[in-house]
Amino acid sequence: MLTCKVSTQDPTFCALTKRLDKELASRHGTLQSHYDAHNVVEHMETAVVGFVEKKGIACGCFKPVDTTTVEIKRMFVAPNHRRKGYSSALLEELEVWARTLGFTHARLETGKGQPEAIALYQKHGYAITSNFPPYVGMDNSVCMHKSLYM
Repeated sequence: MLTCKVSTQDPTFCALTKRLDKELASRHGTLQSHYDAHNVVEHMETAVVGFVEKKGIACGCFKPVDTTTVEIKRMFVAPNHRRKGYSSALLEELEVWARTLGFTHARLETGKGQPEAIALYQKHGYAITSNFPPYVGMDNSVCMHKSLYM
């Protein structure tokens, strides 16, 4: 997989996140509507798209939370390209990029209905933590954090 740093306005990134939204809606049904507003990413220059044979198949991004922490967002790998290590490669690239920019911690939110995502993040050193805003009180959310200097 070849990766490219892009903005969240990049057409390939946008197309992949639309596929992600569709998959989340099919997995979580009407419950997903409670999360949709939190999945919107404003214009950011910290996104990555993965390509196989010149076709965009994976994406992710991060946004600064404060001067030390980023939040990993919009991680997605097309279903026919899963279980090939692409999500790990994207996550590692995002973490290295964040670390290069001076961030020391990363956090993220995923859903209880996404056990493969939880396993991926735990494999990469993320620990489950109490829900951070805006996910406080949202029982389907699983919030995780990691030091980028592990």
